Amino acid sequence: MPSPAATTNSAKPRRRRRFPALLALASFLSLLTVALAVSYWAWQPATLRIAVGPAGSDDDTLVQAMAQAFDTKDSPVHLVPVAADGPLQSITLLTHGQADLAVTRGDLQMPSTARSMAILRRNVLVLWSAASRGAKPKVKSLADLAGHRLGVVGVSQVNMALLRVVLGESGISPDKVTMTQFGVDQLTDMTADATLDAFAMVGALNDKTIADALSTTARRRSEPKFLAVDVSEAIAERHPLYESEEIPPGAFGTTPQRPDDKIETVGINQLIIAPASLSDDTAAAFTRQLFAVKPQLAKAMPAAGKIQKPDTDKDAALPAHPGAAAFIDNNERSFLDKYSDYLWGGVLLLSGLGSAAAWLRHYLKRNERKENTEHRDRLLAAIAAAREAQTLDELDTMQCEADEILRETLACHDDGAIEDGDLAAFNLVLIQFHEAIANRRTVLAMGGQRGPTARSA
Repeated sequence: MPSPAATTNSAKPRRRRRFPALLALASFLSLLTVALAVSYWAWQPATLRIAVGPAGSDDDTLVQAMAQAFDTKDSPVHLVPVAADGPLQSITLLTHGQADLAVTRGDLQMPSTARSMAILRRNVLVLWSAASRGAKPKVKSLADLAGHRLGVVGVSQVNMALLRVVLGESGISPDKVTMTQFGVDQLTDMTADATLDAFAMVGALNDKTIADALSTTARRRSEPKFLAVDVSEAIAERHPLYESEEIPPGAFGTTPQRPDDKIETVGINQLIIAPASLSDDTAAAFTRQLFAVKPQLAKAMPAAGKIQKPDTDKDAALPAHPGAAAFIDNNERSFLDKYSDYLWGGVLLLSGLGSAAAWLRHYLKRNERKENTEHRDRLLAAIAAAREAQTLDELDTMQCEADEILRETLACHDDGAIEDGDLAAFNLVLIQFHEAIANRRTVLAMGGQRGPTARSA
């Protein structure tokens, strides 16, 4: 059995190692910080730049109103209008990453990654003719356009392409019709040009510019004669970018009523488009918000009532964005559907971290486990020493040392350095030690020996 001095040194109060507990606490706080940061980022509203133009147009006015309606505390999406000269530049801004959304016509050349988010309205082709005052009309129907001149509002080629399709499908060679383009600010010059026999314009049914052009025609010439596109359904069938439409009576004026009867024509969608790279969640949030504020917008702007959901069919001319389609078709994925992989990954990561922490804890406690083994071996040696003790004082000293060893062992167990099984094994040794001490005390007591003082007496 070690000397009392050695026992005194080994039984100095232990300083418990807090490093594993601090490591676990630091890991937990780090994970909690990351989780809070991710949650904060996820709940921040998305800001989408939407290209629209020209400034002051109906599209621009509607988008500005949409941006104001989206600008609420609880809105998941905020809109920032980006000025463009027109639909073509809107597409360019979108293609070059300078906008996240764009307002454009469905029959323009789209990038391959473009996806439809919503239909702002349905544009229609309006064709009309008017004779000079006192003259007989030269064009009474679309078939009469061959060999005549047509004034076209709009300086881009998109309206020209549409008219070539309409003429070709109607059995009229586009080469036999002379088409001259005019800007929107040249309506007066166009209607005053006596060489023009008919006119064409594309716009919404409530487009004030079309109504003004018709009124100017009536004032400078004669009452406009609307030209129907009787093959509109065939055009829609062969050219998916176009649709068959009807202009209702009085669409462009009621006194007098223009037109005075419904007119068959071709329609083109005015769209909000986005790149396919826009996240499905953001696209769904935008579409949901747009149709949530639509009734509010329609009260102040009747044009907002024309907003429609995009075509979600697989074979649509311009496919709907998957996020928008999921909202429209009520196929949005739940939270678990979206993030189950991340959740399982997090569980596995935490499990791995737990195993690593357990290993590290076990590794850092190796010295304490070694000390505990030495303490147990000392107790085993003390059992044999107790059976040979010659005095009660020796037994008392052994008992004090055993008490110190017990305190050390319990402290190691509290620190997690030893398991319950190790503590149980130590307890068996301790019981044997106590029995040996008790038995030897009995023997010594019967012999009357109490230590060196007692023997000398």
